[in-house]
This record gives sequence, structure tokens and C-alpha cells, in this order.
Amino acid sequence: MDVAQLLDLEIQARRAFIDSDVTKEQDRPSKILKAYPCFGELDHLMDELRRVLNQGNSHFLTELKTRWGTFCERAQFYGVFKKLMRPPQLDKVKHSIAMMKALPEMFPSPMAPPKKLRHASEALLHVLESAEDPNTFLQTRPLSSPVVIICETNCILAIGTMPVLIFPKEDIHESVMYLMACYYTFHLTYPKCIATLLSVVQTEVLLDAIHDHDMTTSYKRLWPDWKKFISD
Repeated sequence: MDVAQLLDLEIQARRAFIDSDVTKEQDRPSKILKAYPCFGELDHLMDELRRVLNQGNSHFLTELKTRWGTFCERAQFYGVFKKLMRPPQLDKVKHSIAMMKALPEMFPSPMAPPKKLRHASEALLHVLESAEDPNTFLQTRPLSSPVVIICETNCILAIGTMPVLIFPKEDIHESVMYLMACYYTFHLTYPKCIATLLSVVQTEVLLDAIHDHDMTTSYKRLWPDWKKFISD
């Protein structure tokens, strides 16, 4: 029996362990990775997202990537319409980074990011300066949430001060899905400065509904505007 089959069988006991409040949230990822080091591999991390949201659907991740692509296309037009983005660039990596930087402005949260963060998008990604060390950045980062660090040749997916895995720079366009997989796999709370954006991704792309009492005022306010734009 391979690792994926074992993870399928143990899903209920594992989620009960992960979802319990026994461990403080900031300590949870390291404890889970110690118990399940396989979640330090991208395939297993994404597969756990499938188990949490739609275990019986073997095509879930393929469908998820398609929905994410559709969402990004719509968000591109929405961002240009809102004067938050320029038309698409030919360089896919640069375009994906520009998209990730603009998304928190398209779906803003009322809560400002911590002072050390220059922009709400820094809660999603950080582009390393030429002389900047990723570990030093993580140690001084004011949030413990998942983040993508963009290096010269590749990208690091990290949680808190802990690097979790490395993935190719050309896959940066899918990295918001990797971040969402971290939030679900490790049962983490959205940072308030990007909670509206991640709630939109949760409902629009992951198709995971939000209960009315969990909807923020900003989410309720922008939702009709977004829906009207994509239906026109």
C-alpha cells in the first residue's frame, strides 16, 4: 500500500487530530509535518486538499486548476477595469507575480497589513531582493501564515519561519492553490489583511461555501460587484 492510499484510509482520524485545538495554531504546521512529513511534498499537499474538500472526486485537482485559470482570466479583466492592473504581459512569471500583487486590491479587506509589510500582497508572496536571504526574511516576517518566496531560480513555499517545499518558478501561476492547500491541510486561519481575497478564492475556485455568519462585511459588499462584472 502506498502513501496516498494510507492517507486516504486515515483521513478521518488525521483530520480529527489536525482540527483539534490541542495545539496552538502557530505550532500546528511543524507538529503536523513531523507526524506526516509527506505533506512537505507538493503532490501530497495538494492531494490532502482534495481529501478535505471532495475526497470521492479523483478529477478534483484537474478541475480545480481549470477553475483557477478561469478565475485568473476574469480577475485580469476585472483588475484592468478597476485600474489595478495593466493588460497581460508576455512573460508568464512576471504576469503571475503582478496578478498576485493586485488580487488583494481587487478584493480588499478593511484590516490593514502589519506595519512591517509594505502591502497586503506580502501576506501572499515576497520577491527576494538580490542580497536578501529567505531564512532571514522568514524570521523577521510579522505573519505566521503561508507565503510564497520568489527567488532568482525557484520558489519556496513556507509557513511561519519554516520552509516547507521548493517548486519551479514557472509554476508560480498555481501558487495561490498551494497556499490554499496549506490553509486547509494545516487548518490555519486567514490573515485579516487578505481574508476577503482568500474567502473569494474559497467560494469561487475551491467551491467551498462560506456560512452567512462567517462572511465579512467587505466580502458581502464586493461580491455583487464581482458577480455583475463576470456575468456582463
